[in-house]
Amino acid sequence: MAKTLIVIAGPTAIGKTTLAIKLAQKYHTEIISADSRQFYREMEIGTAKPSLEELKVAKHHFINSLSVNDHYTVGDYEKEALLLIDELFKKHDVIILVGGSGLFIKAIIDGFDDLPASSEEIRKGLNDLFKIQGITSLQKKLKEVDPVFYNEVDLNNPQRLIRALEVYETTGKPFSDFRNDTKKKRPFDIIQIGLNIEREKLYENINLRVDLMVDNGLVQEVLALRQFRHLNPLNTVGYSELFDYFDEKLTLKEAIGQIKQNTRRFAKRQLTWFRKAKDFKWFEPQEDEMLFSYLESVLEDPAHVVRKS
Repeated sequence: MAKTLIVIAGPTAIGKTTLAIKLAQKYHTEIISADSRQFYREMEIGTAKPSLEELKVAKHHFINSLSVNDHYTVGDYEKEALLLIDELFKKHDVIILVGGSGLFIKAIIDGFDDLPASSEEIRKGLNDLFKIQGITSLQKKLKEVDPVFYNEVDLNNPQRLIRALEVYETTGKPFSDFRNDTKKKRPFDIIQIGLNIEREKLYENINLRVDLMVDNGLVQEVLALRQFRHLNPLNTVGYSELFDYFDEKLTLKEAIGQIKQNTRRFAKRQLTWFRKAKDFKWFEPQEDEMLFSYLESVLEDPAHVVRKS
């Protein structure tokens, strides 16, 4: 069998973790997370990390690997994950990569585009804009200068917005212009699986997940992280809305409603991102038998692998 990376992608609350663990058990292998929010050990409940029981069933990598104080880029992830993949392939024929962070998955599959460096002055100016006027100022600016990337990026992630605006202010060209279709050659085969269900059911899953997070102590978790709210990892769905609640800008009911709404919007953007990638084979989460049959047929006949080594 050729060394093969099975990529499991899709929107939040779709069941990616459950499927990844089933595959890890089936192929006696390990899982690499491509969910950038789950890297941070302080952010437990609001990022829907695998439970302790799930982590015991299958070994996961890049879960709780960072602190919110750490500066970490997609380029860093590409380098570290590829080194790990090389090590894991020494003892496994199949490895599972799972997550919903499109840029991080793309970095492993295709490689991360080399982007022009920006000056400290530009970066400081954009960070000051964010601190003084909030994330909506970054969103508005990005929409004006790069509507293509605006429609793809997680609009609640200031780090992504600032990086895109850095590129524009450094070069005068949109961030999206620097992305190209040149795909780096990887020394392993890649099978890309996408998960999706009808939107009404997905939104129902999202609303239920948020309610469970609140029941499990999300408000208390965010309160304990209040002193770190200025850090980029904390400016994300599920956290920023509750910071507004603590600032008495929202009632708790309003904050929870906004978490649900912003998560639904995020899921929509995730699907838009992954649907643009032509190499994904799409399944519904409950189609285990069909999905497993597809994987077996491809693994037995590598000629059918979309991305070959």
